[in-house]
Amino acid sequence: MKKQQSGFTLIELIMVIVILGILSAFALPRFANLSSDAERAATEGALGSAKSAAAISHAAFLADGGAPATVDLEGTDIDIVNGYPSGDDADGNGTICDAAQLTTDFTCADDNGDPAVMTVTYGACSFTYTEAGVGGAPIFGAVAGC
Repeated sequence: MKKQQSGFTLIELIMVIVILGILSAFALPRFANLSSDAERAATEGALGSAKSAAAISHAAFLADGGAPATVDLEGTDIDIVNGYPSGDDADGNGTICDAAQLTTDFTCADDNGDPAVMTVTYGACSFTYTEAGVGGAPIFGAVAGC
């Protein structure tokens, strides 16, 4: 009578381990890059938030008669330049970063230029906000550096 074998042989187990090793060599680099993908997604979300905050600030500016130097957004005074949030934090009042509520998780740095350019950074990713010119809208730079 022949004895029936159950289970795997040593060769079969080694082959399975080799195949899993080869598959993980291809999969690991993809999963190791998740942090930069997350930084990019967070920065793109912040860019959308800044665009919305600029539109809301502009609407509040127009609703107040189109003349105020600041508008109040949720208890924060936001400096207005040509109808849109300022990109310069010279006087300590709110800027586009305050209007979009980005000051907690993002780094906002202005160049004190004319027009002011605010660079919003998260990790290695960033975008820029250029103050609105007379009769124009602000310019939002694309997410870069990721």
